[in-house]
Amino acid sequence: MSSLELAQVQSSIRVGLGRVLVVEDEDLIRETVALALAEEGFDVSIAEDGLSALDLLGGTVNSLSNSPPDISLVILDLMLPGMNGLDLCRLLRHQGMDVPILILSAKGTETDRVVGLEVGADDYLAKPFGMRELIARCRALLRRSRLAAKQNDEPVLRFQDIMLHPRECRVFLQGEELSLSPKEFRILELFMSQPRRVWSRDQIIDQVWGHDFMGDNKTVDVHIRWIREKLEADPSNPQYLKTVRGFGYRLG
Repeated sequence: MSSLELAQVQSSIRVGLGRVLVVEDEDLIRETVALALAEEGFDVSIAEDGLSALDLLGGTVNSLSNSPPDISLVILDLMLPGMNGLDLCRLLRHQGMDVPILILSAKGTETDRVVGLEVGADDYLAKPFGMRELIARCRALLRRSRLAAKQNDEPVLRFQDIMLHPRECRVFLQGEELSLSPKEFRILELFMSQPRRVWSRDQIIDQVWGHDFMGDNKTVDVHIRWIREKLEADPSNPQYLKTVRGFGYRLG
């Protein structure tokens, strides 16, 4: 069993930090980086050239797979046979892959770093480098990536061309943001959570104002009218918030 295989067996006992693809044509650097990552708890895959890396990423020069492998980070050398690192980085970004990419290169001038970052890399580390710094940069990239993914997981409610962001308390109609009061927002959020369900005035009051509301339930009608004025092209002939006579209101 090689040192890398032994390290990966040992790392599997610990909590995995993510799968890292190391793309490097120099055997010593490739194996050293892979071994250090495995010892830290990363699941490591390796490739010796750009085309092999592209294959491991589930793609070709023309397209990526609909189900790419679960790779959390790519460590990419620039001077590769077949397809160089810049071209591979550019291709991955062009095809929509947003996996973090850390470039390793003997070219360490400011111009080289700028070019690498402009083609889509997230970080750039010049050779020679310290292994502790490499590990720290990998961890930082993964933290930022997971934070961004978590923020993108915000639930968004959509109905036709209306989009509502519950956490941000923002509503967009055909891409244009609407200005709603808190109660108007809550009413629309209620309707969008269950489109086409009919809500009575009393149910809307219970959900939006609360059970201890002491006012007239006609206040619902007033708020519906205000929402329609902001939402509908013709509030007197609504296409979104419709009245169901004798029952209440529904969306759609």
